[in-house]
Amino acid sequence: MPLAELGAYLGIGAVVGFLAGLLGIGGGLIIVSSLALMFAAHGFPPAFIMHMAIGTSLAAIMAGAWSSFRTHHKHGAVDWPIVKTMVPGLFAGVLAGVVVARFVPTGVLKVVFLAFMAVMIVTMVFDLKPTQRRELPGASGLRGWAFFIGTASSLFGGGAAAIGVPFFTWCSMTVHRAIGTCAAMGFPLAIAGTVGYAIAGWTVPGLPEWSLGFVYLPAFVGISATSVLVAPFGARLAHKLRGATLRRIFALFLIATGIKLAISV
Repeated sequence: MPLAELGAYLGIGAVVGFLAGLLGIGGGLIIVSSLALMFAAHGFPPAFIMHMAIGTSLAAIMAGAWSSFRTHHKHGAVDWPIVKTMVPGLFAGVLAGVVVARFVPTGVLKVVFLAFMAVMIVTMVFDLKPTQRRELPGASGLRGWAFFIGTASSLFGGGAAAIGVPFFTWCSMTVHRAIGTCAAMGFPLAIAGTVGYAIAGWTVPGLPEWSLGFVYLPAFVGISATSVLVAPFGARLAHKLRGATLRRIFALFLIATGIKLAISV
């Protein structure tokens, strides 16, 4: 692997790990958009660029999510009963999303991903939140939300916290606890998504060397190596900062990346 390519994967991992720990959002958005551009530049099969970017993103998120939720757990910021209730729904949603993604053209996946990115950018820039609070739903309601989160995450290469944090805070959970709980949910979700995309692409011909189905192993290893090291720093800082300015900077980065992705892939 060229040294420049490895350096790019390590750099992506450092940014993703820090933001995953700090904000609880954004890992998948950065990884998918960055990898889609890199895979296109390296001549990966155009019909499966988005599939590989999403599958690799879910694999790379595992390491950062593990490191992040362990740090949040040490701060008492993970609601484990909610996590356990929602895990079955997450798995079912991931399975549904992978099945849909396998038969959707990469162009459609790109449009859906960019639309989701646009919603997240607007939400972060304007700090949009529901004006009224409510209580958490019962077990069936939580599993329904988990199914939605799992489906969306498997289609976008992440996003559990992007959907989950606003939902939990709307249900009167503190921001820090919402971020920690979503980080804990993101770990099993990423495992399920990785396995699903690996199986979905297992028999697809013409994928690049060192691919495990739709998971590109060099990118997975490079991103994971730095994200797992940096995530605890972001998680610790999350308990000291409000993060509004960083959210806006992150949104600007997403805007630039999204424009590049829209015109290049």
